Amino acid sequence: MVSHLVKRFFLAAMLATALNCANAAELVVSAAASLTNSFAELAKAYQEAHPGITVVMNFAGSGTLLQQIDRGAPVDVFASADEITMNRAQNKHLIIDSSRVDFAHNALVLIAPSDSRLQIDGLDDLRSREIHRIAISNPDSVPAGRYSRAALQATGLWELLQHKLINTQHVRQSLDYVARGEVDVGFVYATDAAVMPHKVRVLCKIPTVTPITYPIAIVADSRKHTEAKRFIDFVRSAQGKSILQRDGFETP
Repeated sequence: MVSHLVKRFFLAAMLATALNCANAAELVVSAAASLTNSFAELAKAYQEAHPGITVVMNFAGSGTLLQQIDRGAPVDVFASADEITMNRAQNKHLIIDSSRVDFAHNALVLIAPSDSRLQIDGLDDLRSREIHRIAISNPDSVPAGRYSRAALQATGLWELLQHKLINTQHVRQSLDYVARGEVDVGFVYATDAAVMPHKVRVLCKIPTVTPITYPIAIVADSRKHTEAKRFIDFVRSAQGKSILQRDGFETP
């Protein structure tokens, strides 16, 4: 009986060790939806450079990702599409302050389906009776939505266009709505528009009140600080910058 219990104890210990080793080989990165293509490629390149490490990507709106981290989701690295969301993470002590760094810049554009005949030169043209539905990411939780709202507020159009605005969960959903012709126009990043060049076309670039910058940081509760730092360093390396630049991002 004692021998049986000892065997069970050692088997349990070996299983726990194996699980810990498996977990140690995984790095969980939560990144803004607009980073989907670039970070999927970055993760693949990182894994090739560091055999034995699996990068698990989690994409969503920056605000949603912040909520997940705040609720205890096991995340090692957080990449946001704006400074405001990362500021909130920092104020809640959810990230390691000293690890925070900006790694990319983007631009806001207005897009329409590729077969649309709309001619838009600026935000004021959104008053047109030809435009009935405008996709905009939820400004309360998504950076792209906040940039869009600020631009509309700066031109006095925010209240006037409320009846036309269709809120989306993140910028890639806005892109999909436009690509499928479910809305007349939509606010997305320049890098998102480049993902579907045959389905959407850029009408004009939208001036933003603040620059569109992407910060990245190590999550405070992560137990893999060394690996997380190495991933962030990789994102900022020449190879990482090359991947981001190919997708249309500007890098510092």
